[in-house]
Amino acid sequence: MSEPTTYLVTNSATVFGILALILGAVFYTHKSENIYFKRFYKFVPALLLCYFLPSLLHTFHIVPYDYPCTDILSGAVDAGQEVLAQCQSAADPSDTKIKANGAQIYYVASRFLLPASLVLLTLSIDFKKIKALGPKALILFLTGTFGIVIGGPIALLIMSAINPDVVAGDIWRGMTTVAGSWIGGSANQTAMKEVYEVSGELFSSMIAVDVIIANIWMAVLLYMASKSKDIDAKTGADTNAIEDLKATVEKFNREHAKNPDLTDLMLIIAVAFGATALGHIVADNLAPYIAENWPTAAQYSLTSKFFWLIVTVTTIGLFLSTTKLKNFEAVGASKVGSVFIYLLVAAIGLHMDISAIVERPWLFVVGAIWMIVHALLMLGVAKLIKAPVFYMAVGSQANVGGAASAPIVASAFHPSLAPVGVLLAVLGYALGTYAAWFCGQILMRVSGI
Repeated sequence: MSEPTTYLVTNSATVFGILALILGAVFYTHKSENIYFKRFYKFVPALLLCYFLPSLLHTFHIVPYDYPCTDILSGAVDAGQEVLAQCQSAADPSDTKIKANGAQIYYVASRFLLPASLVLLTLSIDFKKIKALGPKALILFLTGTFGIVIGGPIALLIMSAINPDVVAGDIWRGMTTVAGSWIGGSANQTAMKEVYEVSGELFSSMIAVDVIIANIWMAVLLYMASKSKDIDAKTGADTNAIEDLKATVEKFNREHAKNPDLTDLMLIIAVAFGATALGHIVADNLAPYIAENWPTAAQYSLTSKFFWLIVTVTTIGLFLSTTKLKNFEAVGASKVGSVFIYLLVAAIGLHMDISAIVERPWLFVVGAIWMIVHALLMLGVAKLIKAPVFYMAVGSQANVGGAASAPIVASAFHPSLAPVGVLLAVLGYALGTYAAWFCGQILMRVSGI
């Protein structure tokens, strides 16, 4: 029997409080005028810290994510009578782990906060505004989505020829979570983890690939933003539409800005969790029905409750975006959704073991190939249709970075354009679940399953 591990914190409420403090510290320092913080965040994205800092709690055994039964049976961790009973009844306690504490927080974040955030983030979609951006913006955004959907299978095939051991087994499952993140965001990434049943260990490795490769690409886009006038001049792109867009966005912000009161916030919560409740009702009834009557549908994830939960709430959000409820965006619906997302990000980081980077370095090559496919498609189509580099950069980052970083790239061109990044990123949230699931189906077949 292995030696028990000693943890500093084993209370779920305390763990949650620590995560909240970490997020608060990151956002406070990110907005600080302190010159040292400004220099630090110039090179280190805040989103990366929201993943990385919680991961240290798990990596250095400060907080347990999975309780080894050896720890529970030895009394090193008091996880409650129910968990103790599970360990006592385990066939091999020395090789059994029970999910608790960090996993409990992740469960709440993924089943309650995740679907609620999807509703609030898709609620703000305005199809008329998206159309007003012009066909080039949408073409490049969808090109980015297409590049990620096919880039994963291409990277899998290339690595299979170079080093087949790297992509053997269930690596394709882990790649579905990267597809979810790079098309939509953390919410869609978590959805793919559950839908394709990705193990915690593999998920840790794929998060590292996701965050590091995505931030390298964002750095490239920010550099291109600083050279956008020269690039547009060389490609002959017409930038008049961007100038008109700046004026339109600034006018919209002036006319619709409003400070939310308590009633506004309570109604936002009601819509978010009411839709989440409906999503659970549909999932709890539809998934078992399909499993009983069409068991072969399991290969398409159609027997997964989590799959139907995510699809249902995303669909509800899209429907509500066509009603008066979309006006909640004026009082901060997407900001509340973003709070939920960052809590989810911290919960994900809590079970990310950073030592996985050292253990699986070849996975970063897979991620790099994948991103190169996406980048080449974006650059090629942008040149073909003579689109401004703004559309290419924001269209790409709306996919790869989502609402957390697309505004950063957009504002690098002009501060008033930041909402455009959010707008396209929200479209990514809507497409993320569907497109990433489809990418997963391709990955599964390419891997020979």
